[in-house]
Amino acid sequence: MLLLSREDIKKVFTMRDAIEADKEAFRLVVEGKCDSPLRTNIQAPKYDGCFLFMPAYVEEMDTAAVKIVNIFPHNIDQGKPSSPAQVLLIDGKTGIVTAVLDGTYVTQIRTGAASGAAFDVLAKKDCRIGALIGTGGQAATQLEAMLEARKLEKVRVYDLNYERTAAFAERMQEELKAYGAKIIPVHSSDEAIDDADLLITVTPSSKPVFDGTKVKAGATISCVGAYQHHMQEMDPAILPRASKIYFDSKEAVLSESGDILIPLEEGIITEEDFTGDLGMVLKGELVGRENDEEIIVFETVGVAVQDLVAAKKIYEKAVEANVGTEWK
Repeated sequence: MLLLSREDIKKVFTMRDAIEADKEAFRLVVEGKCDSPLRTNIQAPKYDGCFLFMPAYVEEMDTAAVKIVNIFPHNIDQGKPSSPAQVLLIDGKTGIVTAVLDGTYVTQIRTGAASGAAFDVLAKKDCRIGALIGTGGQAATQLEAMLEARKLEKVRVYDLNYERTAAFAERMQEELKAYGAKIIPVHSSDEAIDDADLLITVTPSSKPVFDGTKVKAGATISCVGAYQHHMQEMDPAILPRASKIYFDSKEAVLSESGDILIPLEEGIITEEDFTGDLGMVLKGELVGRENDEEIIVFETVGVAVQDLVAAKKIYEKAVEANVGTEWK
């Protein structure tokens, strides 16, 4: 069994690799080739925590995977991570666990890559300005995915705490300097989205974090953070303006995301307004962007097959490069 740390994964797996892996995962979703039961949630009330288990199996890849994410908020008081995670990669022919991967980083890079895949497929070719709202644990890979998908001149970053935003922008400017874009901290959401061609929201907010009336024509928006019914990053005002609304998985989004469930309940949109899953565009079953004036919305909550495909690709590259720690 191979143990793969965050540093090991970074040595062999790029953001472009992750975007292509997510595209494959989204195709598998619409083809119905992934068996991924709803995640198991076991509460640990003594510690205000919970254990989450997310399994997936793809027969044609002879691969299964289980991601374990455990939420223990009081860990912060002890200097420990509040959401430790691992991904177990399993040989579908033998049932043997072939690798254990840093699940926190696998989650970060595959979640960022979902936005990257959406922008790759749906954004207009000529994009200059990006906007990122949110600077938490998922933000760095979201920013890199945006830069990987399109050649941008600058990305404006906004969060509620400006000092934190400025520190994040400074760190990202150094880490992502190879992309050649300026990473600029700003004081307001309006300033961030002004004239932006690409917009990512990645926050735990329960109220909209941008003004949907101020998003420019031709923009592509990826909303990432709203994975529960009460969460709502997206301003519903953007939905009637959008020419197309895509999902990573309609079934998953409609079981979780307040970004879509709340506007549905309020009658702002109906299911007839939905275009479909991104995987259907990738397969040529749905049209993508048709002109540079369309506003296109992508809502993602994540699906277990993303972890499976990413983990398998990482494992194959690590074996080839002789990276990781062998555990016998």
